[in-house]
Amino acid sequence: MTHPFVADPFAEARADVRAQSETIPTRIIEVGETAAGIAVPEGHGVRFFSSARAFDSLDGTLFRNAEQAARAARERSRALGRRSA
Repeated sequence: MTHPFVADPFAEARADVRAQSETIPTRIIEVGETAAGIAVPEGHGVRFFSSARAFDSLDGTLFRNAEQAARAARERSRALGRRSA
């Protein structure tokens, strides 16, 4: 419960996060034919949530943007491909 005479110290930060999440859509990250996961706006970046076991090591990682998350997923896929060769 908030006191009517005490300003909420986090109101501005929450409004900033809400405004950013409204302008940046959640993106599906695909590597080839595989849906690696999704990039969900959070704060000043995006959080990656894996949808395939191969990308679980990236699960929960906060990236600057969806492009950085996609790059990390592609690099992970290449690394796994080298191991199986």
